[in-house]
Amino acid sequence: MNILVINCGSSSLKYQLIDSETEKVLAKGLCERIGIDGALTYQPAGGEKEKSSIPMPTHKEALQAVIDALTDAKKGVISSLAEIGAVGHRVVHGGEKFSASCLITDETIKAIEDCNELAPLHNPANLIGIRTCQKLMPGVPNVAVFDTAFHQTMPPVAYIYGLPYEYYEKYKIRKYGFHGTSHRYVSLRAAAMLGKKPEDLRVIVCHLGNGASVCAVNRGKSVDTSMGFTPLDGLVMGTRSGSIDPAIIDFIGKKENLDFDGVNEILNKKSGLLGISGLSSDGRDLAEAAEKGNERAQLALDIFRYRVACYIGAYAAAMNGVDAIAFTAGIGENSENMRTSVCSRLTYLGAYLDPQANEMHGQERVISTPDSKVKLLMIPTNEELAIARDTLAIVSGKEA
Repeated sequence: MNILVINCGSSSLKYQLIDSETEKVLAKGLCERIGIDGALTYQPAGGEKEKSSIPMPTHKEALQAVIDALTDAKKGVISSLAEIGAVGHRVVHGGEKFSASCLITDETIKAIEDCNELAPLHNPANLIGIRTCQKLMPGVPNVAVFDTAFHQTMPPVAYIYGLPYEYYEKYKIRKYGFHGTSHRYVSLRAAAMLGKKPEDLRVIVCHLGNGASVCAVNRGKSVDTSMGFTPLDGLVMGTRSGSIDPAIIDFIGKKENLDFDGVNEILNKKSGLLGISGLSSDGRDLAEAAEKGNERAQLALDIFRYRVACYIGAYAAAMNGVDAIAFTAGIGENSENMRTSVCSRLTYLGAYLDPQANEMHGQERVISTPDSKVKLLMIPTNEELAIARDTLAIVSGKEA
């Protein structure tokens, strides 16, 4: 079965067409600037990446452009829509209502809409993608795979905030966590790499990219994670502040004469690595600047690495030990210096990095020494494949 995986944003649409039997990516790409002028990137397996300007007033035209590219007589990878057996959608927020992926029905859509206020920038866009697929591909099953679902196994001690409990009861204010699809995929790959069953391992997954989070996976279940009620919480990230004293929000607002929306803009889009360095949100830019003596670029990188190591220590405590620590996502997979710096603070756990094994980008590998008590792993994440697997399981009548 060919499965179309969709990740729909407010003005973008990422896609992959995956053969579920071979798990090969047949084609992938991105629609950008939807509602403005429109641009389609398309790359068939083994072919060159192509980018073209196509009018995309709405997501309907964007998805139609994707379908046209996939079925193109010369460069397409399928002959017709009949060859797409199901569509898997990334949905950012499922609240407490979804602890697993599910088939999309009218009831599912209503429940996702009810979570819109928890993810106002993401869920409405995800719903646009779902409804557009339903219109253009009637009869093809759609499956929702939630970023928050994996973390629904967290215990109350991990997800309840120190606020009046009535706010949780009335408004469901609690830690939800994100990047769940990635954390689940990587923790399962870690177990497979080590020849263990997931239920026999305590794994800490470090999903480190422009958005970053750390997750404690105890015996196959998420028991804590660094992102909270929103993705703003936790680690210092590319442009997000991460955890701060809440009183700072009011303080900045008064000093800078900003309302909450103004402060929120700063915390989400002007802080993190960008805010500290004053230069860039991209770790590669900062590493290059630091090598040339830029002290603030170095400070930003040091703070990021320090916070990652601190969360690892906290989650080792949460699980009363750790068997494996896995690094993934853009920074986690590609920055050997970041892995070296973080792991240098983990020797108290009996975790020792092998410098030679660590000289690797984008490949699954054990990067710890043979005598390391805690296995250190580098595992490229593959959220699209995880979505495709869940979609296949659900449309085939199996549990995801």
